[in-house]
Amino acid sequence: MKINLNGIVIIVGNYGSGKTEVAVNLAINRKQAGLDVRLADLDLVNPYFRSREARDVLTRLGIELVLPPDQYMNADLPILSPAVAGMLHAPSELALVDAGGDDAGATVLAALAHVLKGKDIRVLQVVNPYRPFTDTIQGCIKIRREIEYASKLMINGIIGNANLIDETTSAEINKGYDFVKNLSKQTLLPLEFITSDRELIPKLDLKRFSCPVLPVSRQLVPPWKKAGVINSSLV
Repeated sequence: MKINLNGIVIIVGNYGSGKTEVAVNLAINRKQAGLDVRLADLDLVNPYFRSREARDVLTRLGIELVLPPDQYMNADLPILSPAVAGMLHAPSELALVDAGGDDAGATVLAALAHVLKGKDIRVLQVVNPYRPFTDTIQGCIKIRREIEYASKLMINGIIGNANLIDETTSAEINKGYDFVKNLSKQTLLPLEFITSDRELIPKLDLKRFSCPVLPVSRQLVPPWKKAGVINSSLV
């Protein structure tokens, strides 16, 4: 199964969910599928692991990264670039928005209400069941409600991002899938896709999953690690 997302897609989630890595890899995946992709970095709260850290690889692949003005690149302020509003007024085939973590990071989305009004948008919550606060169904729902209240937007889909970084095995992927599938069932929100480190894909039984699997090559890594290699050829 292939991921089929287009239009305006907003990625939200709690701190540590891996939402920015998901947003970057989703942008790459859809670009490789032939779509015109733009990615807006609205993570104005967390100073680490923002999508702008992957600017070089995104630019090389022809993905436009929309950023705050240079003077606000490291500011913890809800300042929006006019380019973001312009991107949403006239979205490309896929206009991705990487919002900040938790309700504090999602607050900046409320400033886009006038731009998003009347538009068909997807707001997808990234869930890593191996992180605190989203290791239970109740915790995931609590995070969802807090983000919805802060952003003035309704979450209408789930992304499963089960991982323990370098310690992840296929067993964790399978267990994480079962968790988010149950979350989907209980909340009636569709499970859009799950993720897996690209190197683990051959070890997975893809027929086990009722949704697509996004292969992830980690781009947001600490200085002592190398980012995953991205093949620029179309797939």
